[in-house]
Amino acid sequence: MFLPKSSLLVLLCLCSTLALFAQQNISGHIKDAVNGRPVPGVTIRVPNTNKGTISDASGAYTLTVPAGTPSIQVSYTGYKTQTLKLTPATSVLNISLEEDFARLDEVVVTGLATNVKRSNLANAVATISGRELNGVAPAQTFDAALSGKVPGALITANSGAPGGGFSVKMRGITSIFGNSQPLYVVDGVFFNNSSIPAGLNDVSGAATAGNPNNQDNPSSRIADLNPEDIENIEILKGASAAAMYGAKAAAGVIIITTKKGKSGKTKVSVNQELGFVKVRHLMGVRQFTAETAADLAGTGDNPDPAVQARRDAYKAQFNAAQSAGKIYDYEKEMYGETGQVLNTGLSISGGGDKTTFYLSGNRRQEEGIVKNTGYFNNSVRLNIDHKISDRISLGVTTNYINSSSDRGLTNNDNNGVSYGVALSSTPDFVELHPNALGEYPRNPFAASNPLETRDKMRNNEQTNRFVGGANLDIRIQQNDRSTTRFIGRGGVDYYNYKTAALFPRDLQFEENGQQGHSIQGNTNNINTNIGGFFANTFTPNDKISLTSTAGATLETGFMDNILTVATNLVSGQSNLDASANTTTHQFRQKYRDNGLFIQEDLSLIEAITLSAGVRFDRSTNNGDYKKYYVFPKGSLSWNIAKMKFWNMAGVENLKIRAAYGQSGNVPPYSSKFTGMLGSNIGGYPGILVDNLQGNPAIKPERQAEFETGLDVSILSGRVSLEATYYNKNIYDVLLRHSLPGSTGYASEWKNSGNLKNQGIELGLTLVPVNTANFKWNSTINWWMNRSKVTKLLIPPYAIGAFGNSLGTFYLEEGQPATQIKGTVGSELKLIGNSEPKFQMSFFNELTIYKNFSFRFLIHWKKGGDNINLTQLLTDAGATSPDFDNLINGTKAGIYRPSAGDASIYVQDASYLRIREIGLYYNVPLKNTNIIKGIRVGISANNFFTWTKYVGYDPEVSNFGSNTITTAQSRGSNGLSTGVDVTPFPASKRASFHVGIDL
Repeated sequence: MFLPKSSLLVLLCLCSTLALFAQQNISGHIKDAVNGRPVPGVTIRVPNTNKGTISDASGAYTLTVPAGTPSIQVSYTGYKTQTLKLTPATSVLNISLEEDFARLDEVVVTGLATNVKRSNLANAVATISGRELNGVAPAQTFDAALSGKVPGALITANSGAPGGGFSVKMRGITSIFGNSQPLYVVDGVFFNNSSIPAGLNDVSGAATAGNPNNQDNPSSRIADLNPEDIENIEILKGASAAAMYGAKAAAGVIIITTKKGKSGKTKVSVNQELGFVKVRHLMGVRQFTAETAADLAGTGDNPDPAVQARRDAYKAQFNAAQSAGKIYDYEKEMYGETGQVLNTGLSISGGGDKTTFYLSGNRRQEEGIVKNTGYFNNSVRLNIDHKISDRISLGVTTNYINSSSDRGLTNNDNNGVSYGVALSSTPDFVELHPNALGEYPRNPFAASNPLETRDKMRNNEQTNRFVGGANLDIRIQQNDRSTTRFIGRGGVDYYNYKTAALFPRDLQFEENGQQGHSIQGNTNNINTNIGGFFANTFTPNDKISLTSTAGATLETGFMDNILTVATNLVSGQSNLDASANTTTHQFRQKYRDNGLFIQEDLSLIEAITLSAGVRFDRSTNNGDYKKYYVFPKGSLSWNIAKMKFWNMAGVENLKIRAAYGQSGNVPPYSSKFTGMLGSNIGGYPGILVDNLQGNPAIKPERQAEFETGLDVSILSGRVSLEATYYNKNIYDVLLRHSLPGSTGYASEWKNSGNLKNQGIELGLTLVPVNTANFKWNSTINWWMNRSKVTKLLIPPYAIGAFGNSLGTFYLEEGQPATQIKGTVGSELKLIGNSEPKFQMSFFNELTIYKNFSFRFLIHWKKGGDNINLTQLLTDAGATSPDFDNLINGTKAGIYRPSAGDASIYVQDASYLRIREIGLYYNVPLKNTNIIKGIRVGISANNFFTWTKYVGYDPEVSNFGSNTITTAQSRGSNGLSTGVDVTPFPASKRASFHVGIDL
């Protein structure tokens, strides 16, 4: 039977009419409740469905919903989430958003594929927005930008050399010889943060005096990341929060999310920074006289004619220099350069309903405070998100980085060649400048002429890096009560890292030695990680919600490091083949880790949240690579303010919480093997057995943490308090045992001890004023940690620095893991502790008349001792600025090193520092369709510091971080921060900023 065409047309019209009646169109505008400004990018959606939209640049939105839809949900980062009821007659719905001062509606990651609102979170997870990270006063590198912003963390700048190099410790010491740096995850990609030495020890001999630690002052690879690309950072500080990352999470996890595009009109943003860097502080130099210059040869009462002749020569040399006006401040000349900062950024973002994109490019160029040093970084990022269908979405992130850093020659050395060590014994009346022919005079007071070394040598690090990841989200099943998703995630991090250290043969210290050095390193490193996760959310009613997650992960890594040292160079040449002697070292490592996990989360009446999970991990670095180690977790939070019986007005959040979790730390690569070393035996190639014995029974270090806390929010979130206590125990700590000489080995890897960390973290967020014309945000954080060695299977022993006579870190059962011991007279005594008594940060932001913004961050570190060997060297070299001051009737520079008291050089490294300060102005624009916004501002980083510490900066570490992954790192440990040996001085910076939005 066929209908006439006219009847078919009528039927189609009827169907269309019924379809129209079955839908409801809603539109309106969204604005800020306080200042009335439109809020773009707000998500408006129907709960438990895929239907939704986003407000445009003017805050307008339009949404079509099925007839009878009871409500819509409105959410936007930084504002309170609202659920608004609908009636059949609702067609226009204007919405005012209230700022979420307490960030209770902020979504926080709780597992590899799950998240929860902060109001129901059972852990203290620190969150840093991109604006907080980079919006006040941009730091040179990402790791520098974290300083002072993470409660529970001790962040130390290893040196002030361009290109970064920071050590980050979460909640105390988590390992002695294992990795003590957090795991960085960028858009789901495990981001390698290794520090790789450049082989400078062949010139400096820094590790020849019994300390095998790396002292090359390398940068950290996390510095490659462009801070301006970051949208948000979540920091899982302990095992109770990071257990689902298993054996890689012992030192915490830093989860970084980069910026994504939003549907709507394409946005273009251009940002320009122009500034300068200067040395933060100079120690000063000794002001010599003719008599004190003569004393450099020996005292005047010495009857030796040779001594008296040298005294006369030095006195004459000083008088001649003084008469010629050639008394120099070489410290200021070396470290007193003013470096230019030039940072240009461009970002383009936008897209439609199906596809969004974010494209950015950044070019950063910064000169150092030492001539011929600097940092250069180019970065390009492309992030694309695409909805293949209503059920399938795909996100891809890509990042290419090219960086180059010239870091000079600083830190410890035993050959007197680094800038600081040479200067420490060089008086101000010696001529070091070149003559008219460019010839540098020889320095009779040191092994090198530091000005010549600075001008002729080169120490460059260059990185080419690609980081890419993909995230596939498939909604397998969905109904009113249940949703099942599959999340597939994978990533690759590849970099090629080249180092080039060139020391020409005409340098003073090369002439009678190796006749020039060309040290070239080439490292290829690739890390991959893939994972698949199933997540089911089951909501039988509005009072109960269950989320079940299960998944598997696989991580692989391969690094190939080749270092070639060439000596006896052809004059003017740097090629390795233009030398008479070459020595090549190669170090390769490969690992494969995989894990399985399950997790269950239960939410009751939006007030009680229970979570439990377990992860099974194995690694080829373990002695038994087939064995799975178990890492459980569990947590409970109860938000009393959401209970029906709660009727206390003004208290919106009152939550008690507790969490327990375990995580691990895989042993260092090759700790289960005994190495074989290449050798030349009678002119023939051969191998020798290493004196460090491997242990095939080696196990991962295990960490168990209990955390509990209280969160309170009152006055609509304008006053919020977060208080946390944690107790973290580390078992099976990896140490090196000394072995009897009869075994043929010097030491052996072994799981030999336990550690404990206990601490408190307090955070107070205030909004004292919130009006249309003036707003004041303030955040105060306070935290402290105490560590202890609870078990030690070997006798107490020195673990870091340079020995008992100078002060050394000392492992001893029942004592703090960070204690410093040294000889006082003839006894070994406790003389210090590197752990701060507490730290405190104070952040304020004031917004005036909507367009002016003034922001600053103050960081106070109380306590924590450094081993100040820079002062020891200047005392020994007779150049300390206070050398001639009297202590007990003796000159200070003579009294200190001769007192036989190591505590003299173990000094309090407390400081109060204004880390960031910035003043910005949003230029009001009218009647323009091209330029949407203009921002101008000025900022300063680390410009003001108050400290009694005698040194360039209280933040210092001669040994850097312990994430080094080459054979030279065998002595690295997690305790050796805070050792000061003539570092590259810290710098301060000031900048002018301008930004334009199109």
